[in-house]
Order: sequence, then structure tokens, then C-alpha cells
Amino acid sequence: MWYLYGLAVLAGIGNAVQSGTNAALAKTLAQPFAAGLAVACVTGTTFLVVGLVSGRLSLPSAEQALQAPWWVWIGGALGAVVVLSQLFVARQIGAAPYLGILVTAGVATSILLDHFGWVGFEPHPAGLWRILGAVLMVAGVTLVAVT
Repeated sequence: MWYLYGLAVLAGIGNAVQSGTNAALAKTLAQPFAAGLAVACVTGTTFLVVGLVSGRLSLPSAEQALQAPWWVWIGGALGAVVVLSQLFVARQIGAAPYLGILVTAGVATSILLDHFGWVGFEPHPAGLWRILGAVLMVAGVTLVAVT
């Protein structure tokens, strides 16, 4: 299971780099929404190729799709919000404050999701140490953003 933590580290690195590449694409094209569409096309193509190469690509049946709760379908829209924020915000405020805010907001939200078991997560109580960790992240991001 240790490799999952490694993958999470790589995703975090990719998230930081992606913020810059997406913002630079938006600046170069002078069309942030066109850049967002390009990012979405590359993302979709990557999933298609990796799915085909790995032999793990299959589409769900209509019955399976209809059985899913309504909220599972908003993930793509939430991903679009992340990409839009990269295109419009990251370059303006800088990589460190942008990613710090993104990650800290994600951790704080995740503590709530875990605590209440929302959106499919198993409940994990928001104890003192988790809450303190989130507070320290907010303090750290504040230091990064104001200096």
C-alpha cells in the first residue's frame, strides 16, 4: 500500500506543475476557456490511451449509470472549477500561495467529509489533532501568501 502514498506525492507535484502549465497556456492562447478545453481534451485522451493500453477501459451499462447517486456526476464540474482557477488565479497570485490555498481548503473540506462520512467516505472523526493540523495549514498558507 506504500505505493499509494507515492502516487499521492506525484499527484501533488503534478498539481503544482499543472497550475503553471495551464496558466501559461491560457496566457499564450489569450483565451483561458480555449486553454481549459485543450486541457480537458488532453485529459480525456490520456484516460482513453491509458485505459486502452492497460485493458481496463469499459463503459458502464445504462442501468449502472442510473443507479449512481446524483452527486457522483458533479466531479467533472468540480474539476473544471480547479482548472478554471488555475487559468485565472494561479498566475496572478503565484504558485505557492495558489497551491497552498488549494491544498489547505482541500484538507479542511476533507476533514468535514471524513467526519460526517459525506460523498461516499467512511466516517473518520475530526479529532483535536486533525483540526489542529488544519489550523496550522491555514497559518502556514497565510505566511506563504503574505511574504
